[in-house]
Amino acid sequence: MAEDVDAPALTHVGDLAALIAVAPASTVSRTVLRAEGVRVVLFAFDADQELSEHTAAVPVLLQVLDGRLRVGAGGASVDLGPGGLVHIAARVPHEVLALAPSRMVLTMLDPRARAR
Repeated sequence: MAEDVDAPALTHVGDLAALIAVAPASTVSRTVLRAEGVRVVLFAFDADQELSEHTAAVPVLLQVLDGRLRVGAGGASVDLGPGGLVHIAARVPHEVLALAPSRMVLTMLDPRARAR
């Protein structure tokens, strides 16, 4: 397979938290990185906002930047604070509830993904 000479060897995001803000009574998202094998999306939730149950076609990592989130998947749930991290396998139904105003990093792990 040919190497993609246009893909950068190093992709950098300086301060994830500075790229998204919590909006009143809302959930906000923003894709901040697309690179080989990965896509990174930031989410900001006001308290009591949620992502209802859904699935992802690829494995994901969820990491809390600040606030407090309840993440449920596969019949279990965990409350996460700043620095908390969970892995959810592909196609597992999951949901996210903000227990407080919160910001989260979603990392989608997809070996087919290409840099843009």
